[in-house]
Amino acid sequence: MKMRSINPYNEELMAEFETLNWDETIGKIEKARERFETWKNVPVAQRAEYLKKLASVLRENKRKYAEIITKEMGMIIRASTASVEKCVRLCDYYAENAEKYLEDEHIETDNLKSYVSYEPLGIVFGIMPWNFPFWQVFRQAVPSVTAGNVFALKHASNVPQCALAIEQIFKDAGYPEGVFTTLLADSGTAMRIIEEDLIDAVSLTGSNAAGEKIGEIAGKRIKPMVLELGGSDPFIVLDDADIDKAVKAGVFSRTLNSGQSCIAAKRFIVQEKVADEFINKFSAAMGSLRAGDPLDEATDIAPLARSEFVKELESQLRDAADKGAEILDGPPVPGKGFFFRPCTVINTSADMDIIKNEVFGPIAPMIIVKNDEEAVKVANNTEYGLGAAIFSQNIERAEKMARMIRSGTVAINDFVKSDPRLPFGGIKKSGVGRELSEYGIKEFVNKKTIVIK
Repeated sequence: MKMRSINPYNEELMAEFETLNWDETIGKIEKARERFETWKNVPVAQRAEYLKKLASVLRENKRKYAEIITKEMGMIIRASTASVEKCVRLCDYYAENAEKYLEDEHIETDNLKSYVSYEPLGIVFGIMPWNFPFWQVFRQAVPSVTAGNVFALKHASNVPQCALAIEQIFKDAGYPEGVFTTLLADSGTAMRIIEEDLIDAVSLTGSNAAGEKIGEIAGKRIKPMVLELGGSDPFIVLDDADIDKAVKAGVFSRTLNSGQSCIAAKRFIVQEKVADEFINKFSAAMGSLRAGDPLDEATDIAPLARSEFVKELESQLRDAADKGAEILDGPPVPGKGFFFRPCTVINTSADMDIIKNEVFGPIAPMIIVKNDEEAVKVANNTEYGLGAAIFSQNIERAEKMARMIRSGTVAINDFVKSDPRLPFGGIKKSGVGRELSEYGIKEFVNKKTIVIK
């Protein structure tokens, strides 16, 4: 089987790569296992020095890596560049804080001495998605290897060039061979790796279907796991909101990466007093966006990553229209490439796919509610719980509502985004565990209690 790297903008095949056979996969995992036996003994302070070199490689070659992302999965070049810069900030953050986070934690008891030692587990197996092909790998790999683990990456099949580039970045930063390993493997091989007990922990960012499969196998093998899955994030506009600010943030959030983001605003819940103003301004702003070549700095809307995603969105939009929704089209898009025309959808109902299920593209459904209580009820009426946004000029009111929203993150007067300094993850079917911050670096360690009488 071959992995094909296709440019979503011009639909051209850029490269093909042979996937690993099982013996080759085993060989790479065995080398990673051997490396762990030495890497785990490297002092945290020294591991942090590697992070500084990693940040330097990323910083010096920022444009090169941004273009790889853009050409392989279609992200506009401004966003690709920002994604690489975010990886740099991640490295800087853990270089500065890892030693503090991983030092022994002394706890006062009636013993002579009691403390918690944070020790690495072994091989962390990362199964990562295509939509932010650098950031989502780095945000799990960096804390994992800095904690003393080694990391094996199974990346999405449509971004093999990104996967290989990331492995080379770790090599260029001087990391010993085996600390970071890319496995060009199919999904069946990934499942078998877990099933045959070849790794020590699993991190998946992906669909709910993938999360259920991985979770079942990892659970059977008693493997610690972090699952970052889908989202149907509510974007709540209260009647005292700064409408212009809410419109700007909402359009950006809904169209970031052409809508292919787990934490994008997915359901716009607007109080009726300001609904007409918000919807009119939002639709106009969507219409002013420019679709085109993602390598052009002026482009706002790029193609979707794969052709089948266009068909999925068309099906979801058709379902809404059949059930009475009105579609307000955004800017025209080129005829070639995997483009989907952004749109605002009004007259929505709870039985529509665009309301019930995750929409991974630039469709913005509007839901009008009467009051705060109804806004919370609608926001929580989903099987997902990744993020939420609330816009209000009354911070006390917004904070009160934030505590009632069932999600891993709530942003007030901003769109939801991950930050290396803050824990990131969801509840309900949006996943388990946390990435980033002090919480993230401690996900894949043995929190060992040591007691001296």
